[in-house]
Amino acid sequence: MKFALSGIAAALLACNTVAADNMEDIERVVVEGQYLSVNESNSVKTPTPILDVPQSLSIITADEIIARGIQSVGQIIDYTPGVNTSQGEGHRDSVVFRGVRSTADFYLDGNRDDVQYYRALYNVEQVEILRGPNALLFGRGGTGGILNRVSKKATVGDDFNEYRVGLNSFGGFGAQIDSNIVTDEDSAVRINAMYEHLENHRDFYDGDRYGFNPTARFELSDDTRLDVSYEYINHERFIDRGIATANGEPDESLEDIVFGDPENNYHEIEAHVFRANVEHQFNDNLKGNFNAFYGDYDKVYSNFYAASYDAAAQTVTLDGYIDNTQRDSAIYSGNLVGEYETGGIGHTIIVGGEYIRTNSDQDRYNPVFSTTGNDKETFSISRPLAFSGLSGVNAAGEATTTAFSSVNDDTHVTLDVMSIYIQDEIELSENFDLVLGARFDSFDINVFNVVANEFRSRKDEEVSPRAGLIYKPQENISLYASYSESFQPRSGEQYANINGNNDALDPNTFTNQEIGVKWDFADGLSFTAAIFENEQSSPQVADNDPETLDVIDSEISGFELQLVGYVTDALRITANYSNLDGEIVDRSGPTGLTPRELPENTFSFWGTYEVSDIMGVSLGVTYQDESFINNSNSAVLPSYTRVDAAAYYDYSEDLRIQLNIENLTDELYFPNAHSTHQATVAAPLNATVSFIGSF
Repeated sequence: MKFALSGIAAALLACNTVAADNMEDIERVVVEGQYLSVNESNSVKTPTPILDVPQSLSIITADEIIARGIQSVGQIIDYTPGVNTSQGEGHRDSVVFRGVRSTADFYLDGNRDDVQYYRALYNVEQVEILRGPNALLFGRGGTGGILNRVSKKATVGDDFNEYRVGLNSFGGFGAQIDSNIVTDEDSAVRINAMYEHLENHRDFYDGDRYGFNPTARFELSDDTRLDVSYEYINHERFIDRGIATANGEPDESLEDIVFGDPENNYHEIEAHVFRANVEHQFNDNLKGNFNAFYGDYDKVYSNFYAASYDAAAQTVTLDGYIDNTQRDSAIYSGNLVGEYETGGIGHTIIVGGEYIRTNSDQDRYNPVFSTTGNDKETFSISRPLAFSGLSGVNAAGEATTTAFSSVNDDTHVTLDVMSIYIQDEIELSENFDLVLGARFDSFDINVFNVVANEFRSRKDEEVSPRAGLIYKPQENISLYASYSESFQPRSGEQYANINGNNDALDPNTFTNQEIGVKWDFADGLSFTAAIFENEQSSPQVADNDPETLDVIDSEISGFELQLVGYVTDALRITANYSNLDGEIVDRSGPTGLTPRELPENTFSFWGTYEVSDIMGVSLGVTYQDESFINNSNSAVLPSYTRVDAAAYYDYSEDLRIQLNIENLTDELYFPNAHSTHQATVAAPLNATVSFIGSF
């Protein structure tokens, strides 16, 4: 079984046993192996080392995910610079990329994965987080960054069976299996599967999720490879939207109160995802990659939450809704990557195209309380609230019932997106590289609003450029400057509607200017730094003349630092720091207000020390500065520092026993929020014991 914590040390040990006259060749092979598995980002779609990408990015591998005991996208974000988590209303991944909150900039093997849900990591080879606008490679969205999961593929010529079983101190448990079976010399099948029972520190919280992902690889010839995959996703959990605020901060006296209906705060999703990929090497200089993706998703979430709070009277007003989404998406994409030289200048050119067809039906119903005749009712604070199963006793002592009987919206959407793009990585000299590219997107949306009995459509055609200059004074150092653009249609990241003026307004546009340095200054140790400025331009109908537009420009700027790698053969560290600054701008200009969920300073550190060949310990620290819960800046998430730890013991070659401890100091903190009275209560001290092995 392969473990990342000892992999490089083992490689170095192997090198030391080789005769000196063969050392150069062995080192070259080792470096190439690291280049392919770690130092190249799948997301950039060309064979480009991280050192030569004019953009900030971070990669976490499957081995790191296991070693840190990571179970969610949010736990990865905690240890990544320039990004932080948002609550996602308790039913979806939500990431703030450099101050831009997104629930849709997620990708699977480069294919758009924009349905709102919590993504499992059992079948992931690595997770790549690119920061800054990314429209050239990914199209609409990507305004602050994107997160791409690279899935595990079948491996020809290697049989293996690996497993992971874990139990946490809340009573949750889970199991994963990864089995690769060679079917003949040119094909293999790999099966990844998982089950997880969810528990945490909050009342009523529980859930279950299943994942099943068989893949197959066929080497059709020396030059052609086919990968096919099917994934079944089934996930349900309790929705907890956190606690209310008082005096501008989460009210700690409410830390054990759940504001919801124990029976009607839930999330369920069932999905079927099919993928096929063909790679063909036409000749030494030209390679093709062709993808087909189809996903069918059926999702429902129901929730009640605190809409307002009276601390003096000790009452809370609940609001709620039930939301359904049925969506299917077909994505067909392909690109050609050519490498050639003209007049002593090297070129790596990628030319590609993509077609997306999405059908999405969504509806939302509000509750109607018998006592108020609307979707809100006030209850006295207690644990639990006097409200369960859509009935209860309100703060006035009156019995009340409710039902989801008031339609809020009901839309049927058809979306067609066609894209073409080209990028050239130009090697001007041994020291200078120039990256130039552009993407054209045609975004055509048709919406039938059932409630209004209204049909609307809009077509946007946008060109998104990208440019970067890389200077390499040495082979292991790169200095870069880059410029890129992206756009977001007015239908929003979930394209549910184009009501009001949205069918008449141009998309929001985003630009990113960035300069940075990447330095592999020691074997296995790299440092990166970036300074950036993101600008959003948002056309709005002018208040005094509906026939004219105001264009509102706002900026978020900052810098990031990363240090990743081996300090010694036994000590590996990851250290990150980011500084973000922004101001809300409206029609009148700068407002003096800070965008919500924009902490000025974040810091994280994870270090693993190999005590011996069979034992290691880890320590992690993550710090997040205070940030505003809302754009009115009337409520704040206080700063916090969380300490994590881990230890492992290799009982045998085939079994590792691992302990992961989160929040070692048992700090009460609030990592994120959705709105003023919905601040997440983070987990107290908790531990997970895992058995990781092979057979």
